[in-house]
Amino acid sequence: MRTRLLLLLFCFTGLLASCQREKETRVTDFVDPFIGTAGQGHCFPGATVPFGGIQLSPDNPRSAWEWCSGYHYSDSIISSFSHSHLSGTGIGDLQDIRLLPVTTRPRPDEHAIDFIEKGYAKFSHANETAEPGYYSVTFDNGIKTELTATPRCGMHAYQYPENSVHGLTLDLTTARNWDRTVMTSIKKINNRTIQGYRKSTGWAKDQHVYFFMEFSQDVDIWAGSDTLKLLKNGQKLVSNQGYAFIDLGTTTNKVLVKVSLSSANCEGAAANLDKELSHWSFDKVKREAKQQWKRILSRIKVEGANKEETRVFYTALYHAYLAPYLFSDVHGNYKGPDGEIHSVGKANQYTVFSLWDTFRATHPLFTITQKDRVNDMIKSFIRHYEAYGLLPRWELMGNETYCMIGNHAIPVITEAYLKGIRDFDVEKAYEAMKETSLSRGDGLGLFRTYNYIPCDLEKESVAKTLEYAYDDWCMAQMAKALNKEDDYLFFIKASKNYKNVFDATTGFMRAKLSNGNWKTPFSPFASAHRDDDYTEGNAWQYSWLVPHDVEGLIALHGGKTAFANKLDSLFTLHSIIEGTTSPPTSAD
Repeated sequence: MRTRLLLLLFCFTGLLASCQREKETRVTDFVDPFIGTAGQGHCFPGATVPFGGIQLSPDNPRSAWEWCSGYHYSDSIISSFSHSHLSGTGIGDLQDIRLLPVTTRPRPDEHAIDFIEKGYAKFSHANETAEPGYYSVTFDNGIKTELTATPRCGMHAYQYPENSVHGLTLDLTTARNWDRTVMTSIKKINNRTIQGYRKSTGWAKDQHVYFFMEFSQDVDIWAGSDTLKLLKNGQKLVSNQGYAFIDLGTTTNKVLVKVSLSSANCEGAAANLDKELSHWSFDKVKREAKQQWKRILSRIKVEGANKEETRVFYTALYHAYLAPYLFSDVHGNYKGPDGEIHSVGKANQYTVFSLWDTFRATHPLFTITQKDRVNDMIKSFIRHYEAYGLLPRWELMGNETYCMIGNHAIPVITEAYLKGIRDFDVEKAYEAMKETSLSRGDGLGLFRTYNYIPCDLEKESVAKTLEYAYDDWCMAQMAKALNKEDDYLFFIKASKNYKNVFDATTGFMRAKLSNGNWKTPFSPFASAHRDDDYTEGNAWQYSWLVPHDVEGLIALHGGKTAFANKLDSLFTLHSIIEGTTSPPTSAD
């Protein structure tokens, strides 16, 4: 009897411990994808997996600044569910391959875009849910949509009201979007499959998106650039404006759709489905997506925080793992910045490198929690260099946008190498770093000639001087580690160029003319977004940007006491900005 009681107690204790461990590791419960979708957060709430190439999310029919991600919480209308989105950016793009469930059919003479816009659906946030790897909304018209994803595929589940038309619209155009469609194609393969592409120009100047789409039942496809005509098996529509109505019939009111994308070709998109989503179990995909998020978020354990603090932390960590995106298809193919199709074989190519935004904190985080992916990201940098001649600055879907300033792939590579993350071609990486550092564009030629960037010859002169000086310090550390002494001496000297824009009389980093005089008038509170001497900031904010030589910065201020007093004053002075900060809010 005693033995049985002890055994029962042991089992019960083990069960409690197991439940406790499960409770502790359910970090996905603390993620709220709606955080950042209001105000100027520019986040999307849809379904994706960590660093996934599919971001399947709802779009609103507006393209004002608050809608950079395609969605804003203030809105009450959904215009589509599309497969690519940007998170946290200050410019909009993507929102490609747009599907929307509808309960009406187009009239024979009705313009396709009029029919599609007529189907835009109202909804309430009370009927909307989101969690890692899953999104759902029920429209006011009764249609329920559920979305989930694999790394390269999206899966839709649509449930229609009884006795209604069961239809989908496919919009391959810009419909109040951020870019302009150049060419589209829709081909009906068979009764359950279509494929095609969308080529566009916008922030990504030359974007190619090939898609492959399968339905869980037979469908009729009505396609066109203006009015819609029945598309038979094997027929293809090619037009600068592509639309379709997909008639799902009435066999069942619940329909599944699988979609995959490739930047290379339709064959790559089809192969993605074969490899990652050969079945039709929505719940399986949803469950596996959530498991991926659980594993990656559980690498950091929060202690001592209350529930709200934990929610904020894990949602922020979730957002950090939304980009860069997986870009190569399962064949290893992707479109490079030279416009050509490249292959990485069984490796992974990544895209969406917002390096000015991420080199300070996000990429250092990756060196702690995502070491394998850091190697893949640096290999992606190197391939970009081999195709384009320079390291990426702000790479978007196989395009160099040249957005923002600095050459911040350099500190990313340097930090990884110095931390022992070295599963990449180090000499080729260094070659790319040096070639990029010694290029002449975007003020770099002036930086080398004057040892600062003159404000009468280049905009954002102070910001660029400071950021290039930091990049050069990183170059020096990499050169030193590789025993390249001459390079080390050159770049370590150049890293001191920040001193040339420090004005001791005001105590600020300040714009200097090509004749060596300070630009006047001067106010440390003044800002003109990017149309002055700083980049989305002012002298009060930028004057601290010397992370590589803090002792040198302290010396410029006259010592530790004076420096500490100046630093303290940053947190006590008024926060009124003179001039322009960011685009004005337009959301209701």
